Amino acid sequence: MKKQTIYLFGWITLLLFPIPTFIVLYYLENIPFGKVLELNSLFKTTTLIGIEFGILYAFLAKFILLSPIFNALPHKIETQIRSLNLNYFEMLFLSLCAGIGEEILFRVGFQYYLGPWLTSIFFVAIHGYFNPKNWIKSLYGCIVLPFILILAFAFQKYGLWFAIGAHFAYDFILFIAIHEED
Repeated sequence: MKKQTIYLFGWITLLLFPIPTFIVLYYLENIPFGKVLELNSLFKTTTLIGIEFGILYAFLAKFILLSPIFNALPHKIETQIRSLNLNYFEMLFLSLCAGIGEEILFRVGFQYYLGPWLTSIFFVAIHGYFNPKNWIKSLYGCIVLPFILILAFAFQKYGLWFAIGAHFAYDFILFIAIHEED
């Protein structure tokens, strides 16, 4: 996969994923665009706490993945990421795109209607981490699910930017960890 394709996916996630949330909440629930983004909460302490939480959970997940049971897990994603030879700016960009775009779509959009449990299970499942044909990959899904559930419930209490900060930091730390393994 070329870097241009990865950048395209990043921009799509950042700019297009939120659109259904904005449209549905505006037309069905009368919630304006500005309220969805919670920009007044961007620079609050909870955003930093979210970032710290994402960093800690990424280190925990990486530590758990060092267990011998995960040696049989195909490392296709890691191989693809390494083959891109991403620099730190690109890792930062892609992490921000996923954190912002996916959290707006899932936390603000899907979770509004499905609640935290169904949204979290759906989120982990569409990322391919619940696979009935590969129990080790599903085991990894069980490691990721608590993180996503915590984001879902923290979103309700601390807002969107906690969830975005945590998601961004988790992805960024894992990008760096994969990059540094070489």
